[in-house]
Amino acid sequence: MINENTLHEYDSETKNAALISAMIAAFSMSFMGSSLNVALPSIGKEFGVSALFLGWIATSYLLSSAIFQVPFGRLADIYGRRRYFTLGMIIFTLSSLATVFVTNVVLFITLRVVQGIGGSMVFGTGVAILTSVFNARERGKVLGLNVAAVYTGLSAGPFLGGILTQNFGWRYIFLLNTSMCAAAVFFAAFKMKGEWAESGGESFDLIGSLIFAPGMFFLIFGLSSLPSTTGAAALILGILLLILFVIVEFRIKHPVMNMKLFFHNAVFAFSNLAALIHYASSFAVSFLLSLYLQYVKGFSPQAAGLVLMIQPVIMMAFAPAAGKLSDRFNPGKIASSGMAMTAAGLLMLVFINAQTPVYYTAAALIFIGFGFAFFSSPNTNAVMSSVERKDYSIASAALGTMRVTGQMTGLAIGMMALSIFIGTAKIEPSNMGEFIKAVQAAFMLSAALCITGIFASLQRNKR
Repeated sequence: MINENTLHEYDSETKNAALISAMIAAFSMSFMGSSLNVALPSIGKEFGVSALFLGWIATSYLLSSAIFQVPFGRLADIYGRRRYFTLGMIIFTLSSLATVFVTNVVLFITLRVVQGIGGSMVFGTGVAILTSVFNARERGKVLGLNVAAVYTGLSAGPFLGGILTQNFGWRYIFLLNTSMCAAAVFFAAFKMKGEWAESGGESFDLIGSLIFAPGMFFLIFGLSSLPSTTGAAALILGILLLILFVIVEFRIKHPVMNMKLFFHNAVFAFSNLAALIHYASSFAVSFLLSLYLQYVKGFSPQAAGLVLMIQPVIMMAFAPAAGKLSDRFNPGKIASSGMAMTAAGLLMLVFINAQTPVYYTAAALIFIGFGFAFFSSPNTNAVMSSVERKDYSIASAALGTMRVTGQMTGLAIGMMALSIFIGTAKIEPSNMGEFIKAVQAAFMLSAALCITGIFASLQRNKR
């Protein structure tokens, strides 16, 4: 670890530009994901696709962002974090604009892949830039504000997405998001000063990247294709390639991913594991509840959005406070308490059915909202404070990869449950009972996973 007090203190203009651009990017990307959840039934109706296929609209984005986060994070450490942040926002902005004009679902999914590539550049650099600019005394608070921006986007997404989808059509979600992304490009390109390339001069590990990319592809494709034989085979292949990746990385002078961080840095390793498990256990909540509220309870997209925004509103309101607490107290213990609250909310959702009152679902979302608020920013603070400056982007990218892999695992849990109980059929009154069973099974598995994650999260406090 390095002495933070000896680092350069940046002026307020640089700090503000970094914080504003990072927060706009965080808001716009989270807004996109949460607003699309509400729009899925309308998209499915326009393109005539099943609920299982709708999952690929989210899967394709997560897939590409997971594949490229680590390589782009390493490139940013070598050649400049601002450069890759700006490029990623430009790619994300242009692909969002192009999605407004799609005429078929194949092109839709292709553009979501491109969005994921742009997003992977931003995920690996935004938090790294904030950590580079703000010192250790301010870090938790700033990371809490950035997380609050994420959750503000998640809050606004269901509500505004529902209004836009119901009154103007789902394409206006992408149109609105394009304008927000353009603002982030402006601040990053013209107001942010500095590049932050502490690994400048080191070589880029192309071999490791070429092993990592297909490994992540087959891992996530396999997860999303379970329980089919093809999915199982792809999952095994992905795991084998990632094992090979770990072996190769230990033998390279300047690896794309410094594996010593996982094997010799307990805080870094267990904080990343906690992130993986937490997102895996909770990511399917919005996807499944959006379908449940609209198909089972008969809610409009706008009404469903109002219910779903309860969780991110709680997250938005309390994440900054949790971040400040992590500057004063052990961030690992705070994050572990957050996982416990998430587990409580997931256990409540195991028991929902066609007769469940909406206030019960809302109460479960409140618990999950508090869980996320007290997990995300303290956990990020723990990760970023455990590494040296030259590894900030790769540490952020590693955490982002764990988040996306966890999200993909969570979505796979939901899609697998749907596949087992209703197959590829559309959700209709005739199979509504099977759909409810699928939702209950998915939440049961998610709750069990989250409870397991609490014990993994607590391990970092014992090292």
